[in-house]
Amino acid sequence: MLTVRRRRCLNRDSTGLQHVEGEARIGSMRIVSLLPAATEILYAVGAGDSVVGVTHECDFPAEAAKKPALIRPRVDPAALPAEIDRQVRELVGRRENIYALDSELLLRLQPDLVVTQDLCDVCAISADDLAAGLSRFPAESRPRVVSFSPHSLADVWKGVREIGEAAGRESEGQALAEWLALQVSTVRQAVAESSPRPKVLCLEWFDPPYVAGHWVPEMVRLAGGIDVLGREGVPSFRVEWQDAISAQPEIVVLMSCGYNVERNINVWRSTKLPPGWDEIPAVRNDRVYAVDANANFSRPGPRLSKGVALLASLLHPTRVGVDSTRQSAFAQRVGSETNWLRAKPAS
Repeated sequence: MLTVRRRRCLNRDSTGLQHVEGEARIGSMRIVSLLPAATEILYAVGAGDSVVGVTHECDFPAEAAKKPALIRPRVDPAALPAEIDRQVRELVGRRENIYALDSELLLRLQPDLVVTQDLCDVCAISADDLAAGLSRFPAESRPRVVSFSPHSLADVWKGVREIGEAAGRESEGQALAEWLALQVSTVRQAVAESSPRPKVLCLEWFDPPYVAGHWVPEMVRLAGGIDVLGREGVPSFRVEWQDAISAQPEIVVLMSCGYNVERNINVWRSTKLPPGWDEIPAVRNDRVYAVDANANFSRPGPRLSKGVALLASLLHPTRVGVDSTRQSAFAQRVGSETNWLRAKPAS
């Protein structure tokens, strides 16, 4: 859920917008986003011009990547999954942070608002690091901090509204949240009568294997499927390969956190799979798909609504289609020689 820690005295004027007493109005607000999903939300509600700093991973929309980056990873993001996992565990074991904050740049940018999260230390800078960076500001000029930590789609839509309000775009945030909820509801209704509901395995990491959590199992349910291992509202967690095989999924979705389609495929093809994997229904029926996790699943932002539609098109292709002119990411069937495939209908 989204919490607000106010660092200044805020008043609400006749328009209903919150602003800093004695300072410039919302129109000249300076915003730092320390979370890619928050960056997407800020741009989606029309506050992109107010964003003065982002993270190294903020790449959507394209203009966001041109902003100064305040965060750098202390692990090698280009390494194979097993090596990334080792580096993360080593840092955590030493009680060191996975990301480094450029406190000097933060101070120079002089933001009025900082949007961050405290949901996952593997996904963003820690609250302690941010607090240390903010301690360098004079007490009277420390920025307001908004922490965005959703566990469900409803939490994401609520965060859209509240981030919009914090950025001085209250009506835009409300309208966007309502539209996103409507898009998901439309998909849910389209597959409501579909039967059977296929068993789905969503892998968020391959080596070691993790199943996707938080909002992803909910997305599977709304798309007309049954998540065989993931739990709604619960963080992703490690599983054994035998657990995945025993679940006998009919569809496998490869959605490694932080990876696009191509990288998911390349890493999957280098993953050593256990005996028995080739016998699960998803493999036997050629229904293993790689998706753009960054665009539609990993980041709790506006594009999750497209992720629900994409899942529904994989699970129930005769009921839900994905318009290639609007959909930013497609699923590619792993092992197929044809690029950018839609879902293969169940036999």
